[in-house]
Amino acid sequence: MTFSLVLIGLSVHVLLWEKLPDWGTWFKTLVARLPAPLAYLYTAWHCPYCFGFWIALLLQQLTGIYTLPELSSLTATFGATGTVLSMSLDALATALLIMVGSLALKALALPAIKGHELTMAFKAGLSETQAKSSQEHTHDNA
Repeated sequence: MTFSLVLIGLSVHVLLWEKLPDWGTWFKTLVARLPAPLAYLYTAWHCPYCFGFWIALLLQQLTGIYTLPELSSLTATFGATGTVLSMSLDALATALLIMVGSLALKALALPAIKGHELTMAFKAGLSETQAKSSQEHTHDNA
């Protein structure tokens, strides 16, 4: 099993649906100006499983890499039908792994963000306490 397609697919999904929309208004404007069928695909493929299937098929064609390389042997056994079958099954498996990866990233993000917020609040509180202590110490010495 190789995770190259999964990693690339998950990276593209995060970029298109979680990062680019937050980088100013240019991306949202671009999506709004897409022809209706492409705008629909952008909306419909927000699901990591749906997107994962199609990106896996595209990446298989571009790279020749399979997530489950054993499936490529179906071509030798069943010819063109085996190729379609092996690519479809591999894309389904890749899509599942992309979906699991997306869910895992979201599950890790919340505690990480909360931890960062708590750390920053603690540091801010600590700085305020030190500033007050310094002011009181200066006032006592005067």
